Amino acid sequence: MKLVILDRDGVINEDSDDYVKSPEEFNLIRGSAEAIARLNQSGYRVAVATNQSGIARDYFNVDALNRMHSKLRRELGKVGGEIELIAYCPHGPDDACACRKPEAGLLKEIGERMGVDLEGVPAIGDSLRDLQAARAVGARPILVKTGKGQRTLESAIETDLEGVTVFDDLAAAVTAILEEG
Repeated sequence: MKLVILDRDGVINEDSDDYVKSPEEFNLIRGSAEAIARLNQSGYRVAVATNQSGIARDYFNVDALNRMHSKLRRELGKVGGEIELIAYCPHGPDDACACRKPEAGLLKEIGERMGVDLEGVPAIGDSLRDLQAARAVGARPILVKTGKGQRTLESAIETDLEGVTVFDDLAAAVTAILEEG
């Protein structure tokens, strides 16, 4: 069984510098639900690894996060898509945890819980920390220009993007993954 790991904010749903704090603020990026459904229909399992420091900052709580993820699952269900596992880090940037990307804890959790070796697994994100976490576990880092992706592309140094494939959005990344087989 094949696996693709996705970041959430800026890859699947619209991101906000003010944080996505409620289901009402949680809006999918055009084509992302269909892209996930295409992965599923082609035999891929899909997991999400997402930093959610808004919990540590008291911008929202775990109940609100669960309601956002319920909305995501409902929207995916409408087009035949499914996310098998959502791993999230509730900590803030100063909490020195092992799960907050760029640390590899969330991805390692996904690999362990799903019983998958992450070597070469596509890991799609919109920030440098997503790419760093992917590299730390041997996954294949992919950058999308949605969310913070364009800013990441413009501010990254050459070594940050070494071996990184860049796509306009999740739909384009998924098309390339499926063409590879």
